[in-house]
Amino acid sequence: MPRGNSLAPAASILAVQNSKKTKSKSIYLSVTQCYTHTHTHTHTHTHTHTHTRLPFFTYCYVVFPCSVVVMESIRVVQQPQPQSGLEGSRISLSCKAEGPPSLSYQWFKGKDEVTGATASELCLGPLIAQDQGHYICRIHLGDQCVFSQWALVQVIRADSPTPAGGFQPSVTSGLYIQKQPTSHSLCEGDVLVLECVAFGNPPPQYQWYCNKASLPQEKHTRLRINSVTTADRGQYRCRVYNLFQELWSEEVLVEIGPSLSNGPLWGEEQEEPDIGFQASKEKLQCHFYATDKVALLIGNMNYKFHRRLQAPMADVHELANLLRQLDFKVVSLLDLNHREMQCAVREFLLLLDRGVYGLLYYAGHGYENFGNSFMVPIDAPSSYTLDHCLWVQEILHQMQERQTGLNIFLLDMCRKRNMNDEVIPRPGTLKVTANIVFGYATCADAEAYEVCKGNLSNGIFMDFLKQRLLENEKVTVMLDKVAEDMGRCPIARGRQALELRSNLSERRTLSDPIKLLNCEEEYSARTLQWSIAHVLPDSRLLTFECGVRVQLGFAAEFSNIMIIFTRILEKPKNLTLCEARITDLSEDMDIDIKMTNKESPEDTGSLLITLDSFQFPESSSLYTRLCGLQKLQRDLSFTVCLQYQYQEMDEFVEEKKTVSIGKPLVAKLGLHRCPPPPSPLSAPSELQSPDWGFRGSSSSSLGSESTCWSYYSNPGELSCPTTPGTMSLPEETLLERPLPLSENPQDLTSGARYSCDNVNDISVHFQNKMNFSSC
Repeated sequence: MPRGNSLAPAASILAVQNSKKTKSKSIYLSVTQCYTHTHTHTHTHTHTHTHTRLPFFTYCYVVFPCSVVVMESIRVVQQPQPQSGLEGSRISLSCKAEGPPSLSYQWFKGKDEVTGATASELCLGPLIAQDQGHYICRIHLGDQCVFSQWALVQVIRADSPTPAGGFQPSVTSGLYIQKQPTSHSLCEGDVLVLECVAFGNPPPQYQWYCNKASLPQEKHTRLRINSVTTADRGQYRCRVYNLFQELWSEEVLVEIGPSLSNGPLWGEEQEEPDIGFQASKEKLQCHFYATDKVALLIGNMNYKFHRRLQAPMADVHELANLLRQLDFKVVSLLDLNHREMQCAVREFLLLLDRGVYGLLYYAGHGYENFGNSFMVPIDAPSSYTLDHCLWVQEILHQMQERQTGLNIFLLDMCRKRNMNDEVIPRPGTLKVTANIVFGYATCADAEAYEVCKGNLSNGIFMDFLKQRLLENEKVTVMLDKVAEDMGRCPIARGRQALELRSNLSERRTLSDPIKLLNCEEEYSARTLQWSIAHVLPDSRLLTFECGVRVQLGFAAEFSNIMIIFTRILEKPKNLTLCEARITDLSEDMDIDIKMTNKESPEDTGSLLITLDSFQFPESSSLYTRLCGLQKLQRDLSFTVCLQYQYQEMDEFVEEKKTVSIGKPLVAKLGLHRCPPPPSPLSAPSELQSPDWGFRGSSSSSLGSESTCWSYYSNPGELSCPTTPGTMSLPEETLLERPLPLSENPQDLTSGARYSCDNVNDISVHFQNKMNFSSC
């Protein structure tokens, strides 16, 4: 043996086992007879060689645990999700990774490092405009690091509509609050009920706060205090959160006053009443509420045999956004034929029940004969009659059968006599409900006009209505103000005058709160039924063999119009040109190939969703707009065709992936297969129980064969009856400024705004909404 060698015992690894208790890796070392040869040189280096004598292994069976550290790669297991919040609110971005211990985090906004943001969760707030942008997280340990995906943070001004009323692409969808709590003025001993309803995937959790202090026991969607005292007064809000996101509800004020009796107690001196509090009590007692609010908005533009209109798109879009701010469940549909209109009304009636506020808005061609109004579908023949149209008074009759709390009809159409229709319909006897409001865009035997302005137009009626709709006024008072505004405008004077017909006997407003009095199950069923028709497909990530990663996303413009976009997220450096196109769309969709795979939504024909709506970082994206989703008979499928070019090569290489996304949005309702109703010329006795496919008025009637749970053949499409899974509501984009009430022969800028004071100098071109073959 060489000089300087020595003998020393050493250990060898015997086995590795997963500890069930600590869930960490442990190894067992058994002492064996090892000889370590240490060679000592003149230099400072020492070399060690180990030899194990195996027979001694069985002799020494002493086992003792120790830990081992293995360098692993870093993997991001939770990506930050896009968020939006009001100015002054707080949001958080979360990123989690697995790998070696002691991982470090660093957040960036764009290219700039966020100072002090070195945790897995980034908290932002109170939000200011400068917080808006794209955020990314770097996870690192030594020389090893990975980056998360980009997450867009949008800051919404406090004076602008909330995200529930504005357009949100599906990539930013997730946790959202559908119903906000409302303020209350109560007396001691009253019952306080606050409700906050949110949807998300994973399902959201709730935590209520009073005066900024958490209420440990209040972790449900409803906060209920059976007998309030003055100690319960204050400001309440709810924190809604899940694994990925956190939102805060609006802060509401709960005022608690002393209890009031009909007179003074025996033996007590009668004091002067508190006039202020009595007024508050009287106001509280006279306040009305709805058990729910549902609105059906139909805009017909592209008629097959009649002049096409321009205004219904903008009118339906703006009204939908306003009604959502008033907590209406909105269904917005464009360009429906006769059967589709019938089925849309049928589904609308299924959402109505006792105490529900129902609103029907129609913009398109129409007529009125002998006091009966008719809405004209896009497939009506040149000489249409009531057999080809929808009878408004019959819809009112069916709404009354549902025992609604308020019936509102806003008809933006002409009311001229149809000389092709000489039949006088015989409506059934309407009930005396004293809750009916008809708002006609024009008076009897007159025309309704739209003001054309380039590609985007507004009807005169809607241009004035949208300025008053959010006011907390009785519905008839609000419409009276709209009529006065129209009467003062020179453009409308002498051409169009709003007409109001109503028997509303109570001070009911569109802003009345929603209260659930022993009808929580019915409300949840209506919410589910409405949500079914507003579920967007989840955003997908497609990875191709060449290494290109493509994001496939979806955005809803209306309930039956969807935009699909493809976005290149990552591509190898040796590729010069790369784009992902959508081809081979389902045959059910009548698509103009020339209008697909455009560089901006505007190029696809969308006038409401713009490139700025997505706010993507610089990337290669293409957009395709799908209209008429109600015609879809099978699952929507298409091919994503990736075309790319390598450096120093002239030929393009192509890869394809087939994608099926089911039936998006209103396609789930199957409006194309709804059985037609009988002729409206039925006898009054027959109209008492019409067979339109409408259900009875009981709460058990909620749901139809196309919207019930058995419709979902694939498990997991919706998670539970009261909390649907991931969904993205069709929320249209709000225009920054109202459209002008004028149309110059030259295109006007979209930001222009004309008041009634300066319209005398404007050159105006009008287009009516009446189109008979005899005209």
